[in-house]
Amino acid sequence: MSTIPNCPKCDSEYTYEEGNLYICPMCGYEWNKDAVEEAQEEEAGLVVKDANGNILEDGDSVTVIKDLKVKGSSDGIKVGTKIKGIRLVEGNDGHNIDCKVPGVGAIKLKQEFVKKA
Repeated sequence: MSTIPNCPKCDSEYTYEEGNLYICPMCGYEWNKDAVEEAQEEEAGLVVKDANGNILEDGDSVTVIKDLKVKGSSDGIKVGTKIKGIRLVEGNDGHNIDCKVPGVGAIKLKQEFVKKA
């Protein structure tokens, strides 16, 4: 049995569940259940998900899902390029994947442009 969290606005314990929302009858605040689950995952540490929502870990292999331009290169990273042995890093600009791309070299990628292989 899952426990329903207290209201984040007024800290009332009388919250209830309706569909995909939690609702507080004391102050009328409504919030999404998914947001609560994501906040709990973030408290656990760095969570990086690929374009399909799969959780990535250090050492995983990923595939590029979109042609990407690379600064300083006339080529780029083509769709379907497989990258082995990624490393997850804290990136405030969204570049959470540190890796070596064949033919390009060491680069940082955004998680929304890869899928787990």
